[in-house]
Amino acid sequence: MSNDAATAEAAGTAEAPPVPEPIPHGLGASLPPADARAKTEGTFPYAADLWAEGLLWAAVLRSPHPHARIVSIDTTHAREMPGVRAVVTHEDVPGTALHGRGRADRPVFASEVVRHHGEPLAAVAADHPDTARMAAAAVIVEYEVLDPVTDPEQAFEAEPLHPDGNLIRHIPLRHGDPEAAGEVVVEGLYRIGRQDPAPIGAEAGLAVPRPDGGVELYLASTDPHGDRDTAAACYGLTPEQVKIVVTGVPGATADREDQGFQLPLGLLALKTGCPVKLTATREESFLGHVHRHPTLLRYRHHADAEGRVVKVEAQILLDAGAYADTSAEALAAAVAFACGPYVVPNAFIEGWAVRTNNPPSGHVRGEGAMQVCAAYEAQMDKVAKKLGLDPAEVRLRNVLATGDVLPTGQTVTCPAPVAELLQAVRDFPLPALPKDTPEDEWLLPGGPEGAGEPGAVRRGVGYGIGMVHMLGAEGADEVSTATVKVQGGVATVLCAAVETGQGFATLARQIVQETLGVDEVHVAPVDTDQPPAGAGCRGRHTWVSGGAVERAAKMVRTQLLQPLAHQFGMSTELLQIADGKITSYDGVLSTTVAEALEGKELWATAQCRPHPTEPLDEAGQGDAFVGMSFCAIRAVVDVDIEIGSVRVVELAVAQDVGRVLNPAQLTARIEAGVTQGVGIALTENLRTPRGLVRHPDLTGYALPTALDAPDIRIVKLVEERDVVAPFGAKSVSAVPVVASPAAVASAVRAATGRPVNRLPIRPQAAVVTGT
Repeated sequence: MSNDAATAEAAGTAEAPPVPEPIPHGLGASLPPADARAKTEGTFPYAADLWAEGLLWAAVLRSPHPHARIVSIDTTHAREMPGVRAVVTHEDVPGTALHGRGRADRPVFASEVVRHHGEPLAAVAADHPDTARMAAAAVIVEYEVLDPVTDPEQAFEAEPLHPDGNLIRHIPLRHGDPEAAGEVVVEGLYRIGRQDPAPIGAEAGLAVPRPDGGVELYLASTDPHGDRDTAAACYGLTPEQVKIVVTGVPGATADREDQGFQLPLGLLALKTGCPVKLTATREESFLGHVHRHPTLLRYRHHADAEGRVVKVEAQILLDAGAYADTSAEALAAAVAFACGPYVVPNAFIEGWAVRTNNPPSGHVRGEGAMQVCAAYEAQMDKVAKKLGLDPAEVRLRNVLATGDVLPTGQTVTCPAPVAELLQAVRDFPLPALPKDTPEDEWLLPGGPEGAGEPGAVRRGVGYGIGMVHMLGAEGADEVSTATVKVQGGVATVLCAAVETGQGFATLARQIVQETLGVDEVHVAPVDTDQPPAGAGCRGRHTWVSGGAVERAAKMVRTQLLQPLAHQFGMSTELLQIADGKITSYDGVLSTTVAEALEGKELWATAQCRPHPTEPLDEAGQGDAFVGMSFCAIRAVVDVDIEIGSVRVVELAVAQDVGRVLNPAQLTARIEAGVTQGVGIALTENLRTPRGLVRHPDLTGYALPTALDAPDIRIVKLVEERDVVAPFGAKSVSAVPVVASPAAVASAVRAATGRPVNRLPIRPQAAVVTGT
């Protein structure tokens, strides 16, 4: 030590060592994701990285036609190629030949007819991936090409594309007086394009045969038990003979993996007796997995002179593509929320989901609700314009609140602070106008070196209010099971809820920390040896699986506290756990959690099952939803009215979240959802002329990049707890996806005066002539 340092220390002026920041702990803290380090270091176990001794490689042959009759399939040349170990077609499926998430109507391999571009016809296993691909290409299929039905309006009159017919579901909603009329009537026709979920990580899997004649599948599954049951039926095995081990999921905003990709994998492993791996190309992903439903919507709104909605009439047509999948559920959401989060005393909605020869549609965040939000918000803008009123004020005069009734007849019993959300974004300060100087040209629509001129730029402000339902609907039995074990001061959570990026693994750790006061909590890997927890969508794992973890943790807490309570002659309710300590209400008892756990192994298993719902009846009436969440967004855009380019300047967001469980995670989820919505609004549209997927890659399909992401301002989070939900929390990811495209379109309408009735917004829709 130097003399100066010694003198300073003696004088008591030496710098104190830095105080370490406290580690985030329990609910309400921004606990970092458990897998963050593994993903950063590149050790996260993605399925594409898996390996096994004696590995074979798989490839799938897919149809180049959207609609054709299969005359013959000749696998002779493929089977004779050196290195090829197996070729399977529909003739090699030992069990059920049909599968599907919502309805089993899709063949594992097409046998008589192909119904969409990219439908699987055969699969090959070989010693090398190149050999597998060449062998798949060597399978000779003779087709009789048929005219595809690609317009959903034509599906009503077209010849049946499927033995089940072209109509998947029809919902006629009837609510109120059909003769009701308003002083103002506005109409609109709207079209929503086909959005691909575009999972960034490769869709991949590994199948390993078992000695008992079964098979293990290593997949990035979001619904492992559902996928297991489907696979077992296809393979002619019992569910106990098929095990699915969930590998690292590289994010999921939809049904991430195509079952038509998973099922051939296990068939090849069973046929060859060897492990088989398949990694889909990006093109195969675009062709195989489901997309957002393209939708055609016709609306008529009746309003009084004050702008209050009197009646809504609408027709909603969902293009389900070739197979049903979850289209019936998506249609229910679209019809039920067709009027939006507004009080509408009279509503008459007709909804249809139909088959076409387009790529299959299915579950994507906010399905059904997103499409109708774009339409009903456009209608609210039209009402405001016709009456000469402020668009935000017209919305405020109509918004839902707790206790109001939906057009389905269901009373809104959960918190519905829609007015508060809209007022928050309306009153938030607007961003500054861009400067008209060369150094700020990057602020123009089109970006740096863009073709736009500052004089042609118009700024617009618009609004979007969205609502989504949480969990399954219409009688779906939502249930999840979890086990919590504590030994040696370390807690382990076993629950088959898949971590898809929604943060369940982090939430489970926080719940156990909060309940038991244990710092070290591990969440076990997911496989189908665990009890089912259901699919990872619609916030169900936060609610149902999180609720199961909480109940199991509370049961362990009781086991931990009972001996101490008995020793001191009091009930466990008089003891509390906080900061790693157990104390009594009167201070007589004080010990650490570690001391109380010493030498003990405690565990408990619990289930969570929300209150039941019911299907919509023949008039579209019924208590179909467990709960709902809401979001209001104000969009500010700059539009070059000469070339039609659009720049989203800012999106101000206010959301009904119930309770903030992890602030950092919640913020990230909202920002991600808003950005996904911007893609729907401006760039994302999987084009399928005559049923052929055009540009099935990330070059031709325009995902928004970091340069496209606007400033996102979360101006208010309303924490009004839903009393029927564990922790009072609501799902947060889907509703920003629903509201943001409508808000962007509303802002473009405000800037241009154009109707903007199609998403994504095409440049010609934002061009103003004669200026």
